[in-house]
Amino acid sequence: MQDKTSQARSSNLIRGETGEWEVIIGLEVHAQVASRSKLFSGSSTAFGAEPNSHVSLVDAAMPGMLPVINAECVAQAIRTGLGLRAEINLRSVFDRKNYFYPDLPQGYQISQYKQPIVGEGEVEIDADGETMRVGIERLHLEQDAGKSIHDQHPEFSYVDLNRSGIALMEIVSKPDMRSAKQAQAYVTKLRTILRYLGTCDGDMEKGNLRADVNVSVRKPGDQLGTRCEIKNVNSIRFIGQAVDVEARRQIEIIEDGGTIDQETRLFDPQKGETRSMRSKEEAHDYRYFPDPDLLPLEFKADYVAELKKHLPELPDEKRARFIADYGLSPYDASVLVAERENADYFEAVVAMLKDGLRDGKLAANWVNNELFGRLNKEGLDIARSPVSARQLGGLVDLISSDVISGKIAKDLFEILWTEGGDPAGIVDKRGMKQVTDTGAIEKAVDEIIAANPDKVEQAKAKPSMLGWFVGQVMKTTGGKANPAVVNEMLKRKLGV
Repeated sequence: MQDKTSQARSSNLIRGETGEWEVIIGLEVHAQVASRSKLFSGSSTAFGAEPNSHVSLVDAAMPGMLPVINAECVAQAIRTGLGLRAEINLRSVFDRKNYFYPDLPQGYQISQYKQPIVGEGEVEIDADGETMRVGIERLHLEQDAGKSIHDQHPEFSYVDLNRSGIALMEIVSKPDMRSAKQAQAYVTKLRTILRYLGTCDGDMEKGNLRADVNVSVRKPGDQLGTRCEIKNVNSIRFIGQAVDVEARRQIEIIEDGGTIDQETRLFDPQKGETRSMRSKEEAHDYRYFPDPDLLPLEFKADYVAELKKHLPELPDEKRARFIADYGLSPYDASVLVAERENADYFEAVVAMLKDGLRDGKLAANWVNNELFGRLNKEGLDIARSPVSARQLGGLVDLISSDVISGKIAKDLFEILWTEGGDPAGIVDKRGMKQVTDTGAIEKAVDEIIAANPDKVEQAKAKPSMLGWFVGQVMKTTGGKANPAVVNEMLKRKLGV
């Protein structure tokens, strides 16, 4: 019998005309460093400015202008490496990567090649029914290029250098992924880690996080096939689609007797296809050499230790704590920690409870189900929630204190969503407290039993009929009777 991991790997194989194929995936994720100024100049990194309004003489490669390293970008790269459980290299070197393109005014990109700032690490993901680790090959710092604009005039192209020189972290994975879902899970988890660390905002719509997707195929157990790189994929959904489309394209070529050319391709989401962009360059094509304008980057272990000391709690650790402290299921904990803002909201709710550890699971149910469900329906994020963590915490505390029932709580949630206010004050003012007086509840129970002798006999023969009586009592009491008291009293009186 196959173990769970073997079954998951087997299910990832793609069936072609000549048998099953394995897809091999590696990702190069370009993450814009969260910094107010660029990697080698003081120009602003603010998004949405007029073209060429955030460009210094360094960014425009004016003669004689020398780059000066941004210390905060270095710190952000180290923080990211620590968050990826990676080796931090105390000495790294900036190189010139030589190629010509109109939006690269220097004629080269300042990057890192053989001696990056961050070495090997790993990211843990859940995908295809298994928990697995994706290896990180390296993280290096480099400057972004500008942007070419082709659609404003039929005869001309324009260049906007606002992005020129913005600091990027290129995070290179090992070819450990075997399915589109694994690739998507990896980028999702990586983006979550970066957001927790505050080193990149992960906004893919603005181009602040994008991926080059490397795909090859082989028969299981064979040598690695020739890979193609799909450039600048800017959404999680498109990453999955690009992997599937490119893998099937390669399989069809090989099965028809052809060979795969190593090349760079683009993904067209409208047509659902990849198309050739250029032949894939090798490292020697870029003529890397150490940048003579920049000394090697060196720092001490004490500096790294100080940065590590101030790292926030990361998603995996937070998830484990939520499970251990609050008794949450792994799924519920994963939903809560997927975004740092969501996890912070949940903990703010728990802080409002008299016994947060005991009632954490109840709080999680309300956050994950009622709140997130309503936010999704209304197209809102947690920052724009009409119900604050303080209000939801007050509501949950009223439930756990037996002041209101679950049914009344849903009515209260609707009031908070549409009108706002203090939960306890609303309950008092509108008479929403549940009835806990056993005498009043017993009176209602006795009246329902006396009025329905036929149902009584049915309930004795079929205990599931008890639910009908509970519903009738709740209806009679306007939903205010304590459901647990009602259940126990009915069981005793009906003898079921």
